[in-house]
Amino acid sequence: MDFFLSPAWAQAAAPQGNVWVSMLPLVLIFVVFYFLLIRPQTKRAKEHREMVGRLASGDEVVTSGGILGRVTEVGEVFITLEVAPGVALRVQKVQVGQLMPKGTLKGA
Repeated sequence: MDFFLSPAWAQAAAPQGNVWVSMLPLVLIFVVFYFLLIRPQTKRAKEHREMVGRLASGDEVVTSGGILGRVTEVGEVFITLEVAPGVALRVQKVQVGQLMPKGTLKGA
């Protein structure tokens, strides 16, 4: 039965390097993720919050669903969009995707 089991030989412990050198690749990966993913995303989120906070009556906006309309009323959570004469929709403020230049609605 000895041919199935090989003898276990104790090996000398490999010399350990500096702990910081072994952690360097992990730190570098985190730094790359921060500058390429996390930082731009938080910057875009901050810009969106500021844009939604500045919404006022008369602004022309596009929602995240692609609806183009003019803001007629601004509340705490909802805004009212006039999408056609006599047609108004209430949508959440956070669903506003983009602020359009004045006069965009006339050309649409």
